Amino acid sequence: MTKTSDRLTDPVWSGPQGGQPVIVLGSFDLGPHGYVAEEWWIDGTARSWQGSGDLGDDGHWNTKVESTCPFRTRIVVCRPDNAERFNGTTVVEWLNVSGGGDGSPDWFFLHRHLMRQGSAWVGVSAQKAGIDGGGFFESGMHLKAVDPARYGVLSHPGDAFAFDIFSQTGKALRTDDGPLAGFLSETLLAVGESQSAMFLVTYVNAVDHHDQVYDGYLIHGRGSSGVSLDAQMLSTENNPTEGGVSVDSLESAVSLFTGRQRIRADVRVPVMTVQSETDLVMMAGIRGRQADSERSCWWEIAGAAHFDTYGLIASQQDDGSLSPAELALLMRPVDEVFEMKATGLINSGPQQHYVLNAALAHLEEWARNGTPPPHAPHIENDTEDELVLLRDDFGIAKGGLRTPWVDVPVAVLSGQASEGEAFLPLFGSTHPFDEARLEELYPGGRSQYLEKFETRLDEAIEGGFILQADRAEILSVAASAYPMS
Repeated sequence: MTKTSDRLTDPVWSGPQGGQPVIVLGSFDLGPHGYVAEEWWIDGTARSWQGSGDLGDDGHWNTKVESTCPFRTRIVVCRPDNAERFNGTTVVEWLNVSGGGDGSPDWFFLHRHLMRQGSAWVGVSAQKAGIDGGGFFESGMHLKAVDPARYGVLSHPGDAFAFDIFSQTGKALRTDDGPLAGFLSETLLAVGESQSAMFLVTYVNAVDHHDQVYDGYLIHGRGSSGVSLDAQMLSTENNPTEGGVSVDSLESAVSLFTGRQRIRADVRVPVMTVQSETDLVMMAGIRGRQADSERSCWWEIAGAAHFDTYGLIASQQDDGSLSPAELALLMRPVDEVFEMKATGLINSGPQQHYVLNAALAHLEEWARNGTPPPHAPHIENDTEDELVLLRDDFGIAKGGLRTPWVDVPVAVLSGQASEGEAFLPLFGSTHPFDEARLEELYPGGRSQYLEKFETRLDEAIEGGFILQADRAEILSVAASAYPMS
């Protein structure tokens, strides 16, 4: 490794590669929707960063290049098959490696919106675990394990270099002969959930002002802080490289997350942070909570979990052609996912999917035209214990970004869950109302429920938290999902 300047170097790209890329984008075919998926290699010399002065929770991190190392990673590009359909926005997702391979959770939540808008999506293998294994769980799903012949050519120097790999990918996407040749982006937006969101917090605070590649950031489901510049994410006492991470209780989960890092006040471009109840409590994200500002907006979705039945199940089949009854069935509450049995029903509220559609639309408008998103109140919490959310008589969180699923409920939706193995505690809970409670709330039955639901939905749309484009589908799914005839 050698010393170098702070300058972002020019990456080299090759592709598209033949054959089928290893990534889960759903069980549906992109072709009938006018989209193609391509895989490219990105080569370059990546930089790692070191801090200069105090790296405090205010996010004002002064950094300089520490060292350099060569890399070759892959990206997956999903784009319209015709440049005339491209709307000029490319969403670049920092792929999530918590499961031991490259995951694309924000593609799952956002793909319907992206495809109807004509946007491009790019998934970046920014972290080493997605290529070579390691991380929280050694699942054997990293690229070199799944297809060693295809991915043996990749080389990742370690996650301290992940920030620069993400920068160089964005730079490649800006070129007129690169992976998006003919689809040059007017707006380049970075997104990431969970572990990826925490890396993006650090990227925004420590790297963005140097490289100035992206036009906006959607940070989804972050913990209390970003990661360190050497890519340590959790408490050193619970280092995931030493036997894995245990989240078998709320206390053990919270102990993994330390700090109170906020987005820097002088951030260069718009940053939207979208949090579920799980992110606020189990990942202690409430400690990083901040007020809205000129270029920073923070939403907290009442009743939402870190992941839910839409993201886990329905998104895999939801290409826009499903009937409301089919979509409602796929989003029903279940107690088993990935062959893991939960102690109760996991969160089945679809509000996160629809709110994220609105958040991305606002971020795009903010980045392009300077129009900020609407302000949303924070979820109410106990003044003595900030990690305790206040709840109404049903058990539904008070305050926050409200949707009809919590204001016209048929169940208690929560981001907090019973204990369970692996990722199960992140999936929240659903406690359906019994028949007596439903009759008490909606004595007129389904029609009364739908009337109230529609009124509250229109208020959420008027407030800017749900898109008008999703209205008809939401009403139809609500009618199909109502538990009583």
